[in-house]
Amino acid sequence: MSVALPDIRADLGAGLTASQWVITGYNACFASFLVAMGSLADVVGRRRIFAGGVAVFCATGLAAAAAQDVLTLNAVRVLGGVGAAASATGGSAILAATFHGAARVRAFGLLGTVIGAGLAFGPTLGGLLVETLGWRAAFGMPAALAGLVLVFVPRLPAARGEPGRRIDWAGAALFTGALLALIASIVEGGERGFGGPLVLGGFVLAGALAAAFAAVERRTGDPMFELALLANRRFSSYAVAAGSIVFVLVPILVYLPSYLISVVGLNAGEAGLWLLMLTAPTVVLPTAGAALAKRIAAGPLVAGSVAVTGVGVLLLVTIGPGSTPWALAAPLALTGAGFGLSTGLLDGLAVTAVRPEQAGTAAGMFSTARLATETIAIAVVGAALAVLSGDRLTGAHYTDALRIVCAALAVFAAVATACVLVLSRKPVGRGPVAGG
Repeated sequence: MSVALPDIRADLGAGLTASQWVITGYNACFASFLVAMGSLADVVGRRRIFAGGVAVFCATGLAAAAAQDVLTLNAVRVLGGVGAAASATGGSAILAATFHGAARVRAFGLLGTVIGAGLAFGPTLGGLLVETLGWRAAFGMPAALAGLVLVFVPRLPAARGEPGRRIDWAGAALFTGALLALIASIVEGGERGFGGPLVLGGFVLAGALAAAFAAVERRTGDPMFELALLANRRFSSYAVAAGSIVFVLVPILVYLPSYLISVVGLNAGEAGLWLLMLTAPTVVLPTAGAALAKRIAAGPLVAGSVAVTGVGVLLLVTIGPGSTPWALAAPLALTGAGFGLSTGLLDGLAVTAVRPEQAGTAAGMFSTARLATETIAIAVVGAALAVLSGDRLTGAHYTDALRIVCAALAVFAAVATACVLVLSRKPVGRGPVAGG
């Protein structure tokens, strides 16, 4: 979708902030509703939630393809994020209920491969679609595929809701409100200024809702999040690592295409092909990460993945109007390598870091935290680019802004690497000293 943004801005006359919401609004609702939709699937039935989510995704995709103004486009994209959350959680729940033992491992392994392939090749295919059929095809084609999926929904196993399960509506509403208020404040701050009363009020609202969410989750009998898991140092270290990697990688994946098109002078198809240097490692390196995990302790390996991503984005400060694929190959490959080495591995480590009965809750918290961080990162980097470039994403303005952002992300990755190393260290206890 990121490769379509320059054409959307030109066709609909949208500014940087408005066009940001095309991606940010979708991702924000996807992250916000993920856990709530998972709970709803357990209550009303997994197939119903999956089918409803796919239907909403299909309908909003078609509406986005037909949108004549950016406000309509952003509105239907927000609804599309809700549909995506429902289909993702409903689909995962169906897999978990249908397969068991080794078969379940293979099923989710295949799911992870498909998701990784989508991340790797989605921008390239999207670029080719935009180049040949226009930006509307980037919404229409996924909608058509979702419609095809709906045809086969009746063949899925019907899973009834679990009696006695309750949905944490208060927690879901507070979490969603806090995340959306935070993201809206960041995005609008890039255009209105972060000292404005509306933006400051948004940050205050986000903080108040987050505090209320924490209070509700501690008292409810069936919470969305088990906040006590955050006291688990190993679980927290893996969550920090996963969040840090996507905080660096995803904004580059979103905003680099517009730079390549607007400044370097590529078309959408060429920009998508160049992005393979960034995304291909996310597909080819997970096997290497699993092999390294057998030889290297989890803490250093995870911290190393964050560090590799940081090195890559630091090297990206050399980008300029005359950049070539050869000049960007190492920076982009290293930026994507950190995600490739740790994808899948971090999810497994996070779940095994907690007690078996906490595994489901831990997996949900981990996925939601990563998605929420990814969405916040897109908003933060978009706002930074808007402020640093004076909302002029062209020429030297865009180059200087992108270089500063890359340097800042590299510093962030360095700090995150240190945090992961500290959190993953075993605390010194007072027990007996092991020895002969």
